[in-house]
Amino acid sequence: MDSKVALVVTSIARPNMALKKLSQCVQDKNWSFIIIGDVASPADFYLEGCDFYNLSHQLALNFKFAQSCPKRHYARKNIGYLLALQNNAEIIIETDDDNIPYPNFENPRQRQQMVPVVSESHWINVYRYFTEANIWPRGLPLDTINKPLPDTWENLEIALVDCPIQQGLADRNPDVDAIYRLTLPLPQDFRRDRRLALSRNSWCPFNSQNTTWWHDTFPLLYLPAYCSFRMTDIWRSFVAQRIAWENNWHILFHEPTVWQERNEHNLMHDFEQEIVGYLHNYRLCEALQALPLQSGQDKLADNMRICYEKLVSLSILDRKELKLLDLWLEDITFLTK
Repeated sequence: MDSKVALVVTSIARPNMALKKLSQCVQDKNWSFIIIGDVASPADFYLEGCDFYNLSHQLALNFKFAQSCPKRHYARKNIGYLLALQNNAEIIIETDDDNIPYPNFENPRQRQQMVPVVSESHWINVYRYFTEANIWPRGLPLDTINKPLPDTWENLEIALVDCPIQQGLADRNPDVDAIYRLTLPLPQDFRRDRRLALSRNSWCPFNSQNTTWWHDTFPLLYLPAYCSFRMTDIWRSFVAQRIAWENNWHILFHEPTVWQERNEHNLMHDFEQEIVGYLHNYRLCEALQALPLQSGQDKLADNMRICYEKLVSLSILDRKELKLLDLWLEDITFLTK
């Protein structure tokens, strides 16, 4: 992969083991490394190979979004994506400050994939193709977690597909919801010999913890800010999937390339923040699926507005989200002129 790659993280921590490992990785591969701070970030943050942006640095940028995005929210990670675009990145890899890269994290990413494909199957618990454990990804509606898989691994059709959004799995402490963490065992690891693509009308949430995005999809990176921390990347993933269908883009799920040494969390607080998803994710995706969207790179912004207007109309997002989305799209347009 000769493309220009940027790694984007948001963090309020001092350089820890995960960030140091990521720093070594980017230096090995000559990737850029952008870390977006927030109110609680240490004033003296320094990590070799990293460009760290504290709040004052962010506010000094020529991005309209940076001036209006709420503080103390994961959505400030959007500023890192804009910086990567400004620096002419062709591929953005994102992760978090508690994900430690395996050696294969540095492997070249390939957009075109010859893989088994699932299509027209509605909700898919993708984790079930990578493990026999009773486990599901954060954001999967609870009444679908035990839904049978549409076919066995051996019987899935293999095809060459375009996958400009790719979700890598995470071992040990994978991305599961608070109900799982409160009731079922960890750590859990996944198979390392499988990849799978989802096509039109197949839904599975994906997160922001180990995800690769190609340039065509950069507008879809937008993380909504007027919602809970535990839902922002999940709802982004649903919007991205719906718009991807119109462009014949597939969502790839692939073998673990990181393991998570999870930051401290209050699980009951996580549960509280996830309730809106438990109650509404199914309905949200039904509404997105019914929207009349259009194909084409030049229609991404219009499609995003249609999707987020629908989420506002369902009272899932605050109306203030639409103004922030417009600022994001204005910045994207300015940077891609």
